[in-house]
Amino acid sequence: MSDVSQKKRSLFALLGDLPHLLVDLIRGEIDNLKQEMVGKLKKAGIGIGLFVGAGIFAFFALSALVAAAILGIAEALPAWASALIVAGALLVITAILALVGLSQLKRGVPPAPTETIKSVRQDVNAIKGIGKRAS
Repeated sequence: MSDVSQKKRSLFALLGDLPHLLVDLIRGEIDNLKQEMVGKLKKAGIGIGLFVGAGIFAFFALSALVAAAILGIAEALPAWASALIVAGALLVITAILALVGLSQLKRGVPPAPTETIKSVRQDVNAIKGIGKRAS
């Protein structure tokens, strides 16, 4: 009979465990919040870094275009044509970096912890008895 009494706990014992379980639940949600925020901020940082890289390449492209204009006026066709080719390549790199940076920035914005908010709502509903907690 002692096995049965150990398997079946009293209502008071279950109620006594409730604060500990709630604290564990809150800690878990805070950990989820931290992980989600770090992930979103990391993606936003990568996007911003790629935009900075695109700006640097845009600066070099503008410099090459200025050099192309100067060489085009001062020299014959081959010198400025080669400068235009270099400028075109820099502009293509700039466009690629800007598009990838925009994509990364969109993944990190808004930096709200949407997954954690959803999980907390499920926890509250489970405590209220409205729905089941997804594991």
